[in-house]
Amino acid sequence: MAQKIPATVVTGFLGAGKTSLIRHMIENAGGKRLAFIINEFGDLGVDRELVRGCGDESCTDDDIVELTNGCICCTVADDFLPTISALLDRPEPPEHIIIETSGLALPKPLVKAFGWPEVRTRATVDGVIAVVDAAAVAAGRFATDVDAVQAQRAADPSLDHESPLEELFEEQLGCADLIVLNKTDLIDADTLARVKAEMAGHMRPAVRTLSAVGGALSPSVLLGLGAGAEDDLDSRPSHHDDGHEHDHDDFASIVVDLGEIADPAALEARIKGVATRHDILRVKGFVAVPGKPMRMIVQGVGDRVQRYFDRPWEDGEIRTSRLVVIGQTGFDAEAVAAELRA
Repeated sequence: MAQKIPATVVTGFLGAGKTSLIRHMIENAGGKRLAFIINEFGDLGVDRELVRGCGDESCTDDDIVELTNGCICCTVADDFLPTISALLDRPEPPEHIIIETSGLALPKPLVKAFGWPEVRTRATVDGVIAVVDAAAVAAGRFATDVDAVQAQRAADPSLDHESPLEELFEEQLGCADLIVLNKTDLIDADTLARVKAEMAGHMRPAVRTLSAVGGALSPSVLLGLGAGAEDDLDSRPSHHDDGHEHDHDDFASIVVDLGEIADPAALEARIKGVATRHDILRVKGFVAVPGKPMRMIVQGVGDRVQRYFDRPWEDGEIRTSRLVVIGQTGFDAEAVAAELRA
Protein backbone atom coordinates (compact mmCIF):
# COMPACT_ATOMS: atom_id res chain seq x y z
CA MET A 1 0.00 0.00 0.00
CA ALA A 2 1.33 3.44 -0.91
CA GLN A 3 2.36 5.65 1.98
CA LYS A 4 -0.28 8.17 3.02
CA ILE A 5 0.43 11.83 2.26
CA PRO A 6 0.62 13.84 5.50
CA ALA A 7 -1.52 16.95 5.92
CA THR A 8 -1.16 19.65 8.55
CA VAL A 9 -4.16 21.69 9.67
CA VAL A 10 -3.24 25.21 10.77
CA THR A 11 -6.00 26.74 12.89
CA GLY A 12 -6.19 29.86 15.03
CA PHE A 13 -8.38 32.92 15.49
CA LEU A 14 -8.45 35.90 13.13
CA GLY A 15 -5.08 37.63 13.03
CA ALA A 16 -3.20 35.07 15.11
CA GLY A 17 -0.45 34.80 12.48
CA LYS A 18 -1.36 31.64 10.56
CA THR A 19 -0.33 33.07 7.17
CA SER A 20 2.98 34.35 8.55
CA LEU A 21 3.70 30.87 9.89
CA ILE A 22 2.93 29.35 6.47
CA ARG A 23 5.05 31.90 4.58
CA HIS A 24 7.99 31.10 6.83
CA MET A 25 7.35 27.41 6.20
CA ILE A 26 7.51 27.95 2.43
CA GLU A 27 10.68 30.01 2.61
CA ASN A 28 12.40 27.27 4.62
CA ALA A 29 10.94 24.18 2.96
CA GLY A 30 14.31 23.06 1.61
CA GLY A 31 12.88 21.89 -1.70
CA LYS A 32 10.10 19.82 -0.16
CA ARG A 33 7.07 19.68 -2.46
CA LEU A 34 4.26 21.39 -0.53
CA ALA A 35 0.67 22.21 -1.49
CA PHE A 36 -1.61 24.65 0.30
CA ILE A 37 -5.36 24.93 0.81
CA ILE A 38 -6.20 28.44 2.03
CA ASN A 39 -9.68 29.09 3.46
CA GLU A 40 -10.90 32.63 4.15
CA PHE A 41 -13.89 34.27 5.77
CA GLY A 42 -14.85 37.18 3.51
CA ASP A 43 -14.81 37.81 -0.22
CA LEU A 44 -11.31 39.29 -0.56
CA GLY A 45 -8.67 36.56 -0.89
CA VAL A 46 -5.90 38.23 1.09
CA ASP A 47 -4.18 35.19 2.59
CA ARG A 48 -3.66 33.42 -0.74
CA GLU A 49 -2.09 36.61 -2.11
CA LEU A 50 0.18 36.85 0.92
CA VAL A 51 1.34 33.27 0.44
CA ARG A 52 1.94 33.93 -3.27
CA GLY A 53 3.87 37.06 -2.34
CA CYS A 54 6.58 35.06 -0.59
CA GLY A 55 8.26 34.78 -4.01
CA ASP A 56 9.57 31.24 -3.50
CA GLU A 57 9.99 29.49 -6.86
CA SER A 58 9.07 26.11 -5.37
CA CYS A 59 5.58 27.38 -4.53
CA THR A 60 3.62 27.92 -7.75
CA ASP A 61 0.07 29.16 -8.26
CA ASP A 62 -1.03 25.56 -8.88
CA ASP A 63 0.20 24.64 -5.40
CA ILE A 64 -2.07 27.17 -3.65
CA VAL A 65 -5.80 26.46 -3.70
CA GLU A 66 -8.19 29.04 -2.25
CA LEU A 67 -11.60 28.26 -0.75
CA THR A 68 -13.76 31.34 -0.20
CA ASN A 69 -17.28 29.88 -0.02
CA GLY A 70 -17.40 30.16 3.73
CA CYS A 71 -15.53 28.57 6.62
CA ILE A 72 -14.15 25.20 5.65
CA CYS A 73 -15.68 23.46 8.68
CA CYS A 74 -19.15 24.10 7.24
CA THR A 75 -18.36 23.26 3.60
CA VAL A 76 -16.33 20.06 3.99
CA ALA A 77 -18.31 17.93 1.55
CA ASP A 78 -18.85 20.64 -1.06
CA ASP A 79 -15.45 22.34 -1.07
CA PHE A 80 -12.74 20.55 0.86
CA LEU A 81 -13.17 16.95 -0.26
CA PRO A 82 -13.09 17.72 -4.02
CA THR A 83 -10.10 20.00 -3.47
CA ILE A 84 -7.94 17.56 -1.55
CA SER A 85 -8.98 14.72 -3.88
CA ALA A 86 -7.72 16.76 -6.84
CA LEU A 87 -4.37 17.28 -5.10
CA LEU A 88 -4.05 13.59 -4.30
CA ASP A 89 -4.97 12.64 -7.88
CA ARG A 90 -2.07 14.61 -9.39
CA PRO A 91 0.46 12.54 -11.38
CA GLU A 92 3.07 13.90 -8.97
CA PRO A 93 1.17 14.61 -5.73
CA PRO A 94 2.61 16.89 -3.04
CA GLU A 95 4.82 15.49 -0.31
CA HIS A 96 2.90 17.42 2.35
CA ILE A 97 -0.39 19.36 2.31
CA ILE A 98 -0.87 22.45 4.50
CA ILE A 99 -4.44 23.56 5.21
CA GLU A 100 -4.97 27.05 6.63
CA THR A 101 -8.47 27.28 8.04
CA SER A 102 -10.46 30.46 8.33
CA GLY A 103 -9.93 32.20 11.65
CA LEU A 104 -13.57 31.42 12.45
CA ALA A 105 -13.46 27.71 11.62
CA LEU A 106 -13.68 24.74 13.94
CA PRO A 107 -10.85 22.30 13.21
CA LYS A 108 -12.57 19.05 14.27
CA PRO A 109 -15.01 18.74 11.32
CA LEU A 110 -12.05 19.08 8.96
CA VAL A 111 -10.10 16.37 10.81
CA LYS A 112 -13.18 14.13 10.59
CA ALA A 113 -13.17 14.52 6.80
CA PHE A 114 -9.91 12.57 6.62
CA GLY A 115 -11.90 9.52 7.68
CA TRP A 116 -14.00 9.66 4.50
CA PRO A 117 -13.33 6.65 2.21
CA GLU A 118 -12.04 8.74 -0.71
CA VAL A 119 -9.38 10.34 1.52
CA ARG A 120 -8.66 7.87 4.32
CA THR A 121 -6.47 5.47 2.33
CA ARG A 122 -4.39 8.23 0.75
CA ALA A 123 -3.90 11.00 3.33
CA THR A 124 -3.57 11.43 7.09
CA VAL A 125 -3.63 14.40 9.46
CA ASP A 126 0.00 14.71 10.53
CA GLY A 127 -1.03 17.27 13.10
CA VAL A 128 -3.31 20.16 14.05
CA ILE A 129 -1.37 23.33 14.83
CA ALA A 130 -3.21 26.08 16.73
CA VAL A 131 -1.66 29.53 16.33
CA VAL A 132 -2.49 31.87 19.22
CA ASP A 133 -2.12 35.65 19.39
CA ALA A 134 -0.45 35.97 22.80
CA ALA A 135 -1.19 39.69 23.09
CA ALA A 136 -4.89 39.17 22.33
CA VAL A 137 -5.19 36.51 25.03
CA ALA A 138 -3.36 38.76 27.48
CA ALA A 139 -5.77 41.60 26.68
CA GLY A 140 -8.76 39.40 27.52
CA ARG A 141 -10.13 39.12 23.96
CA PHE A 142 -11.34 35.56 24.58
CA ALA A 143 -12.20 35.82 28.26
CA THR A 144 -15.74 35.50 29.53
CA ASP A 145 -17.43 38.44 31.22
CA VAL A 146 -18.29 36.59 34.45
CA ASP A 147 -20.81 39.17 35.66
CA ALA A 148 -22.63 39.13 32.32
CA VAL A 149 -22.80 35.33 32.31
CA GLN A 150 -24.27 35.26 35.82
CA ALA A 151 -26.91 37.77 34.73
CA GLN A 152 -27.75 35.63 31.69
CA ARG A 153 -28.06 32.49 33.83
CA ALA A 154 -30.40 34.28 36.21
CA ALA A 155 -32.58 35.46 33.32
CA ASP A 156 -32.65 32.19 31.35
CA PRO A 157 -30.68 29.09 32.44
CA SER A 158 -31.25 27.46 29.02
CA LEU A 159 -29.16 30.02 27.13
CA ASP A 160 -25.71 29.27 25.71
CA HIS A 161 -23.60 31.52 27.91
CA GLU A 162 -20.26 31.23 26.15
CA SER A 163 -19.29 34.02 23.79
CA PRO A 164 -18.58 33.03 20.16
CA LEU A 165 -14.98 34.21 20.61
CA GLU A 166 -14.45 32.08 23.69
CA GLU A 167 -16.02 29.03 22.09
CA LEU A 168 -13.82 29.22 18.99
CA PHE A 169 -10.71 29.74 21.10
CA GLU A 170 -11.48 26.67 23.20
CA GLU A 171 -12.29 24.53 20.14
CA GLN A 172 -9.04 25.44 18.40
CA LEU A 173 -6.91 24.78 21.49
CA GLY A 174 -8.74 21.56 22.33
CA CYS A 175 -8.13 20.01 18.93
CA ALA A 176 -4.44 20.93 18.68
CA ASP A 177 -1.43 18.62 18.64
CA LEU A 178 0.91 21.63 18.83
CA ILE A 179 0.23 25.19 19.96
CA VAL A 180 2.24 28.11 18.61
CA LEU A 181 2.04 31.06 20.99
CA ASN A 182 2.75 33.83 18.49
CA LYS A 183 3.53 37.56 18.87
CA THR A 184 5.30 36.96 22.17
CA ASP A 185 7.42 40.06 21.51
CA LEU A 186 4.38 42.16 22.38
CA ILE A 187 4.16 40.98 26.01
CA ASP A 188 6.61 40.57 28.90
CA ALA A 189 7.71 37.34 30.59
CA ASP A 190 5.21 37.57 33.46
CA THR A 191 2.33 38.15 31.06
CA LEU A 192 3.48 35.25 28.90
CA ALA A 193 3.40 32.96 31.95
CA ARG A 194 -0.13 34.14 32.73
CA VAL A 195 -1.24 33.47 29.14
CA LYS A 196 0.19 29.95 29.26
CA ALA A 197 -1.63 29.28 32.52
CA GLU A 198 -4.89 30.56 31.05
CA MET A 199 -4.56 28.29 28.00
CA ALA A 200 -3.58 25.18 29.98
CA GLY A 201 -7.14 24.37 31.00
CA HIS A 202 -8.24 24.09 27.38
CA MET A 203 -5.35 21.97 26.06
CA ARG A 204 -5.18 18.19 25.80
CA PRO A 205 -2.55 16.45 27.96
CA ALA A 206 1.05 16.45 26.68
CA VAL A 207 0.40 19.01 23.92
CA ARG A 208 3.53 21.14 23.42
CA THR A 209 3.54 24.92 23.31
CA LEU A 210 6.16 26.84 21.28
CA SER A 211 6.72 30.59 21.46
CA ALA A 212 7.23 32.53 18.24
CA VAL A 213 7.57 36.02 16.78
CA GLY A 214 6.11 36.51 13.32
CA GLY A 215 5.46 32.77 13.01
CA ALA A 216 9.18 32.17 12.49
CA LEU A 217 9.51 28.49 13.35
CA SER A 218 11.40 25.81 11.45
CA PRO A 219 9.27 23.40 9.37
CA SER A 220 11.18 20.61 11.10
CA VAL A 221 9.27 21.29 14.35
CA LEU A 222 5.91 21.88 12.64
CA LEU A 223 5.80 19.01 10.15
CA GLY A 224 6.28 15.33 10.90
CA LEU A 225 4.25 15.20 14.13
CA GLY A 226 2.73 11.86 13.06
CA ALA A 227 -0.45 12.46 15.06
CA GLY A 228 -2.90 10.54 12.83
CA ALA A 229 -5.51 12.90 14.23
CA GLU A 230 -8.40 11.37 12.26
CA ASP A 231 -8.01 8.23 14.39
CA ASP A 232 -7.91 10.20 17.63
CA LEU A 233 -11.14 12.20 17.49
CA ASP A 234 -12.50 11.18 20.88
CA SER A 235 -9.66 12.96 22.69
CA ARG A 236 -10.47 16.24 20.92
CA PRO A 237 -13.45 17.81 22.70
CA SER A 238 -15.95 19.99 20.85
CA HIS A 239 -18.98 22.02 21.87
CA HIS A 240 -20.69 20.45 18.86
CA ASP A 241 -20.16 16.76 19.56
CA ASP A 242 -23.83 16.58 20.58
CA GLY A 243 -24.91 17.44 17.04
CA HIS A 244 -25.56 21.10 17.81
CA GLU A 245 -25.04 22.92 14.52
CA HIS A 246 -22.17 25.34 14.13
CA ASP A 247 -22.65 28.48 12.06
CA HIS A 248 -21.05 31.87 11.68
CA ASP A 249 -24.08 34.09 12.19
CA ASP A 250 -22.18 35.77 15.02
CA PHE A 251 -19.70 37.27 12.55
CA ALA A 252 -19.92 39.45 9.44
CA SER A 253 -17.52 40.91 6.90
CA ILE A 254 -17.44 43.70 4.33
CA VAL A 255 -14.97 44.74 1.64
CA VAL A 256 -14.11 48.46 1.43
CA ASP A 257 -12.68 49.91 -1.80
CA LEU A 258 -10.50 52.97 -1.25
CA GLY A 259 -8.64 53.80 -4.47
CA GLU A 260 -5.03 55.00 -4.09
CA ILE A 261 -3.94 56.13 -0.61
CA ALA A 262 -1.52 59.06 -0.52
CA ASP A 263 -1.08 58.99 3.27
CA PRO A 264 -0.79 55.40 4.64
CA ALA A 265 -0.15 56.71 8.15
CA ALA A 266 -3.51 58.48 8.13
CA LEU A 267 -5.20 55.28 6.92
CA GLU A 268 -3.54 53.37 9.75
CA ALA A 269 -4.92 55.89 12.24
CA ARG A 270 -8.42 55.50 10.75
CA ILE A 271 -8.20 51.71 11.04
CA LYS A 272 -7.20 51.97 14.70
CA GLY A 273 -10.07 54.36 15.35
CA VAL A 274 -12.60 52.14 13.60
CA ALA A 275 -11.39 49.06 15.50
CA THR A 276 -11.79 50.85 18.84
CA ARG A 277 -15.13 52.52 18.16
CA HIS A 278 -16.82 49.54 16.46
CA ASP A 279 -14.99 46.62 18.15
CA ILE A 280 -13.70 45.36 14.80
CA LEU A 281 -11.83 42.05 15.04
CA ARG A 282 -9.78 42.08 11.85
CA VAL A 283 -8.81 44.37 8.97
CA LYS A 284 -6.54 43.19 6.16
CA GLY A 285 -5.95 44.02 2.55
CA PHE A 286 -3.89 45.75 -0.11
CA VAL A 287 -3.07 49.43 -0.56
CA ALA A 288 -1.83 51.32 -3.61
CA VAL A 289 0.38 54.30 -2.71
CA PRO A 290 0.92 56.94 -5.46
CA GLY A 291 4.49 56.92 -6.75
CA LYS A 292 5.31 53.57 -5.12
CA PRO A 293 5.94 50.61 -7.47
CA MET A 294 5.20 48.06 -4.75
CA ARG A 295 1.94 46.91 -3.20
CA MET A 296 1.43 47.71 0.47
CA ILE A 297 -0.08 45.13 2.82
CA VAL A 298 -2.18 46.31 5.75
CA GLN A 299 -2.93 43.94 8.64
CA GLY A 300 -5.01 44.99 11.63
CA VAL A 301 -5.89 42.94 14.72
CA GLY A 302 -8.07 45.04 16.96
CA ASP A 303 -6.26 48.37 17.25
CA ARG A 304 -2.84 46.85 16.38
CA VAL A 305 -1.97 47.66 12.76
CA GLN A 306 0.99 46.54 10.67
CA ARG A 307 1.82 47.75 7.16
CA TYR A 308 4.63 46.84 4.77
CA PHE A 309 5.39 46.55 1.05
CA ASP A 310 5.40 42.96 -0.18
CA ARG A 311 5.89 42.90 -3.98
CA PRO A 312 5.76 45.08 -7.11
CA TRP A 313 2.42 45.60 -8.79
CA GLU A 314 2.19 43.20 -11.72
CA ASP A 315 1.75 44.29 -15.34
CA GLY A 316 -1.94 44.79 -16.01
CA GLU A 317 -2.83 44.65 -12.31
CA ILE A 318 -5.21 47.42 -11.25
CA ARG A 319 -3.57 49.71 -8.70
CA THR A 320 -6.25 50.10 -6.08
CA SER A 321 -6.78 49.68 -2.37
CA ARG A 322 -9.17 47.12 -0.89
CA LEU A 323 -9.66 46.11 2.73
CA VAL A 324 -11.71 43.29 4.22
CA VAL A 325 -13.22 44.15 7.60
CA ILE A 326 -14.47 41.41 9.96
CA GLY A 327 -16.44 42.00 13.13
CA GLN A 328 -19.22 40.56 15.20
CA THR A 329 -22.63 40.65 13.58
CA GLY A 330 -24.39 43.96 14.00
CA PHE A 331 -21.42 46.27 13.56
CA ASP A 332 -22.31 49.42 11.61
CA ALA A 333 -20.92 48.51 8.18
CA GLU A 334 -21.88 51.83 6.58
CA ALA A 335 -20.23 53.86 9.33
CA VAL A 336 -17.09 51.73 9.23
CA ALA A 337 -16.75 52.09 5.45
CA ALA A 338 -17.35 55.83 5.62
CA GLU A 339 -14.77 56.30 8.36
CA LEU A 340 -12.15 54.31 6.47
CA ARG A 341 -12.75 56.42 3.33
CA ALA A 342 -12.75 59.74 5.20
